[in-house]
Amino acid sequence: MKNKIEYIFPILLIILDLAAAAVYASQKDWKKTIYWIAAAVLNAAVTF
Repeated sequence: MKNKIEYIFPILLIILDLAAAAVYASQKDWKKTIYWIAAAVLNAAVTF
């Protein structure tokens, strides 16, 4: 990995995406849960 300081904001965004997925999963809204998990995976794929 390159300089780790440049990964702070993408990692925070991935964590927020997963937190949003957890909230929607707790409400049993599966479409939005899948959406936010996919957003986290996409951010991780682009970042790393």
